[in-house]
Amino acid sequence: MPLLIDRLMNAQDYPFAQELITDTQGHILKVVINFQDYERIIEAIEDEGLYRAMMEVKDETPLSFEEALAEIE
Repeated sequence: MPLLIDRLMNAQDYPFAQELITDTQGHILKVVINFQDYERIIEAIEDEGLYRAMMEVKDETPLSFEEALAEIE
């Protein structure tokens, strides 16, 4: 059965963590965070994915509109 560990004990060691839920051995199973922090983390992950995709194709020659349409057909 998971134990709720008081945030003053360990949660301050983890960014955004309000509470840590652990198993009986103290292994962290879940982290409780504020929903606004969750949304910011998701946005940062999406931004990183977009950045990586842009860097992957930065040296490629852009397609014209017609070429792009032909590629997807």
